[in-house]
Amino acid sequence: MKLLGFALGALQTNCYILVCEKTSQAAVIDPGAEAEALIREIKNQKLDIRAILLTHGHGDHIGAVEPLRAITKAPLYIHSSDANMITDANRNFSSFMGESLACKEPEHLVKDQDIISIGEEISLKVLHTPGHTLGGVCYHLEKEKLLFAGDTLFAESIGRTDFPGGSYATLIHGIKEKLLILPDETKVFPGHGPETTISWEKDHNPFIR
Repeated sequence: MKLLGFALGALQTNCYILVCEKTSQAAVIDPGAEAEALIREIKNQKLDIRAILLTHGHGDHIGAVEPLRAITKAPLYIHSSDANMITDANRNFSSFMGESLACKEPEHLVKDQDIISIGEEISLKVLHTPGHTLGGVCYHLEKEKLLFAGDTLFAESIGRTDFPGGSYATLIHGIKEKLLILPDETKVFPGHGPETTISWEKDHNPFIR
C-alpha cells in the first residue's frame, strides 16, 4: 500500500490518498480543496479512485468532493449523522468562510465498525468518534497500524467542540475508548497539522493525559 498526503486550502486541511499498489485502486480521504491539483496527481499516478471518504461534514473537508466525483465516478462515504451537513452550505459552515459548498447526497452512509475494502491491500475500519461533529469518524488500517483521525485527534490537541453538534465530554470519551486502546505505535494522521502516534498522545496530549 502507498500513502499520499496533501495539505489543501486556506485551512491546510490534510487530504490523504490510499493506494493499493497491486491494482492501482485507491481511496481519497477528506478532499478539502484544490480539486485541480488532486485530479492532476490522480491522473499522473494513473489511479483508479474507488471511494471518497469523509471524516466529517465541515466545509474545509469537502471542497473538492464534487469535482472528484465528476471525474472519477467514485461513491462518497460519510456517517449518517453528518450527511445533512454536506448538502447545506450553512450547516457545513462554508457559507461563513466566504464559499457556498454543497455536495450531492452521499452514496454510502457509514456506521461504527463498518469495513471498507479497496483493491487487494486496503481494509479500513470505521470508528465513530463524535464530539467535533455528531457524525465524526476515524478510519483505521489495523494491519498497517495507521489511523486517519479527521478533526477528532490532533498532535497534542483535539478537535473543537464549540460548534453545533459538538460535545467535549463525548469527544474525550470516544478518544479514550476507541483510539487510545489502539497499539502505541499506531501512526495518527489528523485532519490538520503534523502526524503523531498513539503513544505520543498518551504521554503529551494535555486533553487526555
